[in-house]
Amino acid sequence: MKFSEMPYTRPDTDAVKKQLQALTEALKSAPDYATAKDVFLQEQTLYKHLSTASVMVEIRHSIDTRDAFYEAESDFFNAALPELQEYEQAWTKALLESPFRADFEKEYGSVMFVNAEIALKTFSPEIIPELQQENDLVQTYEKLLASAAIPFEGKTYTIAQLAPFKLDPDDARRLAAWKAEGQWYKDNQSQLDELYDKLVHLRDTMGKKLGYGGYTALGYYRMGRNCYTKEDVEQFRAAVRTYLVPVADSIFREKAARFGKPYPMSFADNAIMFRSGDAKPVGNADDILQAARRFYEALSPETGRFFNLMLDNELLDVLSTEGKQGGGYCTELIDYEVPFIFANFNGTSDDVETLVHEGGHAFAGWKNVHRVPTDTIWPSMEGCEVHSMSMEFFSWPWAKLFYGDDSRKFYYGHLAGALTFIPYGTMVDHFQHEVFAHPDWTPRKRHDCWKKLLGIYMPWQKLDGDIPFYAEGEGWQRQHHIYSLPFYYIDYCLAQTVALQFWAMIQKDKDDAWKHYMAYTEQGGSRVFTELLANAGLRSPFDEACLRGVCTKAKQWLSAFDLTGIS
Repeated sequence: MKFSEMPYTRPDTDAVKKQLQALTEALKSAPDYATAKDVFLQEQTLYKHLSTASVMVEIRHSIDTRDAFYEAESDFFNAALPELQEYEQAWTKALLESPFRADFEKEYGSVMFVNAEIALKTFSPEIIPELQQENDLVQTYEKLLASAAIPFEGKTYTIAQLAPFKLDPDDARRLAAWKAEGQWYKDNQSQLDELYDKLVHLRDTMGKKLGYGGYTALGYYRMGRNCYTKEDVEQFRAAVRTYLVPVADSIFREKAARFGKPYPMSFADNAIMFRSGDAKPVGNADDILQAARRFYEALSPETGRFFNLMLDNELLDVLSTEGKQGGGYCTELIDYEVPFIFANFNGTSDDVETLVHEGGHAFAGWKNVHRVPTDTIWPSMEGCEVHSMSMEFFSWPWAKLFYGDDSRKFYYGHLAGALTFIPYGTMVDHFQHEVFAHPDWTPRKRHDCWKKLLGIYMPWQKLDGDIPFYAEGEGWQRQHHIYSLPFYYIDYCLAQTVALQFWAMIQKDKDDAWKHYMAYTEQGGSRVFTELLANAGLRSPFDEACLRGVCTKAKQWLSAFDLTGIS
């Protein structure tokens, strides 16, 4: 079914509550496993219907945040989902206490119970008001960003539409675009500060109400982290500072030399890899989608079937339009057994990278959509990001389809970008840990913390430049995840470290690398992250030797890469 033809009806919240109550009691009183399993499968069906309705609203509201109908439906779910959590938690508790737990584990695996135990730690009816307020504040933030009308060169642009100008090869024009964007954030800074301050205090309150003394422990539980701890993340951040920051720093020092500018350079100068401009995709949005079709068809029969399904059923919305939410994502319409990709094309390499990245998520979801229980369709977040970030590297042999004569720029820029991203992403994580350790910080103290961390993780950024929003430590406010999904960012860094392992494999034997990728992907979320990796013959990013090894190989490759003829 095409996406435009998929119907939406608002769920009856009271009816869903009664159904969950009835199913919970039926599970508790089940006389045997066959009966308990039948009740379990009924709950799964109910969950699928509710999930599909809420995701339908999420997609259609993000496509046009001005649509009054779907804004109202989004408001409905913002209020309804926290209320339903109480009933879902009662179901989860009954499942954990079921005398047939061993039978469930034998048929469906143990991860569902590991995750269920974590889920119980994230909720109490006492925090329903905070959860509802959190949803509303996040929606306000996203709507504020979507409403941006930034004046530039006599016209107005959304944040996504301005992005190509921020990558313009002309120094003056590029800097002017960065200033224009920064000024919009400055003009709206009081509201951005106020929104985040409220979110921090709400989340801190939730953590305290649940007995954690603050938000950090609750944040880890909400992210479903089931095989590593805060201490593991701290060790990973230390390894990034030891092994990766020096490699990234050398990339920017070499770039400054190529540009003929003193190191460190401004945010605007560091935004591009090459003086003549970075790799640009060939053609328009339709051309990129057709190139992606050819790539996925050539990669494997399965990926070919998957991507043609996406195209034929309108399961991609990629154009940047007025009122559209920024960014990109992949989600799942479980009742229809299909994923959906949302993006904002802007004429830069981000168009291709986002399409391929989200395509990795979508392929993994499509491959595992029939899994029971539904929460094993996907692994935890860092596990999901392996699918997407690794898929970007699998596109390399087909780079000419997307970039034509700019393919060499793409190879160098993509690998260098992967390496230099990890320090940034790790800094985002470090920042959030500091913020929730000090929930009463003023906005200025948060900005000062970000600026201090910039000096540690990104010393190549000049902090006395011409763009106050960035130079004064306020650039974190454009990072959606910090507002909407706290602690969801180290996931990208862990996954990128794994993806770099796939990059190294692809250099040797892409067919063998694909076998490892499928061995990883076919597991869905049936195992915890570290077990998924081990089962696919991959190293854990928490093994210090992993990061050290990929840094060494990538640095050698970049040093040997022939940049002749590329200015």
